[in-house]
Amino acid sequence: MQSILFRALAIAGVALPIAGAQAQAYPTKPVRIVVGFVPGGGSDFIARVVAQKLSEPLGRTVVVDNRPGAGGVIATEYVARQPADGYTLLLTSAGPNGIAPAMSAKINYDPLKDFDAISQVVSMPFMMAVHPSLPVRNVKELVALARARPGQLNFGSAGHGSTNHLVSEMLKLAANINMTHVPYKGVAAAMTDVIAGQIQVMSGDLVTIWPQAKTGKIRAIAVTSAKRSPQAPAIPTIAESGVPGFDTSGWFGVVAPAATPRAIAERLNAEIVKGITAADARERLSAMGGDVVASNIADFAAFLRTDHAKWGKVVTAAGLREHP
Repeated sequence: MQSILFRALAIAGVALPIAGAQAQAYPTKPVRIVVGFVPGGGSDFIARVVAQKLSEPLGRTVVVDNRPGAGGVIATEYVARQPADGYTLLLTSAGPNGIAPAMSAKINYDPLKDFDAISQVVSMPFMMAVHPSLPVRNVKELVALARARPGQLNFGSAGHGSTNHLVSEMLKLAANINMTHVPYKGVAAAMTDVIAGQIQVMSGDLVTIWPQAKTGKIRAIAVTSAKRSPQAPAIPTIAESGVPGFDTSGWFGVVAPAATPRAIAERLNAEIVKGITAADARERLSAMGGDVVASNIADFAAFLRTDHAKWGKVVTAAGLREHP
């Protein structure tokens, strides 16, 4: 028994210096940021801004590795199985962190146990819009119409379980209204049908909604965050439009496989925070409707837990859990 104990202590004694040496030498090869969506989209753009800002201070190439599918779940499962050495990172969001695990028991990762927080990058409010023929100009009027016509208003989304689907489910629960969900294969398809009047309501990121609203093809009625968006300051929040306390936004952040050496995680956090708060990066991220959130590790870890719990409650209350 004593020999086993001494051996364990000896192993532990050398493990810490080895980990420290690895962190001090890091990085010795290229670093990857895995993205769960196709090139050219918003998440890909954000990852490339982060990668560019990491490459110079790390002295190594930082590449974006797109592994699309299942709303980010495929990429998340992949990164969860990678070595915890700081060379494979994940750009995560509300979908794979909170929504997908709440909706399906088939998810092969635990978003809180299998990953270490590095830093949140951006927060992006959603914008809610309606077809101009709908006789509503704000959320209060939308709620009144939905109560007068229960189940008759259709809202579109990028697909069942997508973040903008859950945003509308949150509104249904908060305002006690009934609208019918019409899922599409992507935001673009849903937007096409809103413009055509085939569906009446949808929410999406500002980059998708706001340009169409400014042309008059659709009518923007609210943003989902607690504060108005600087990109569209005339558009009120849902909270100030008759649904007190309503507050949700899309977000993106960087995580690493669990048990990544703390020194490596702290260095990555410091370099990401420095990079995304630089004027050029902030300008690029703001142009797509994102508010830069340069968080420390502890704050981002707390945010991930809160966001995970929030979407779990919405999924449960809306009855969206998929049964085996």
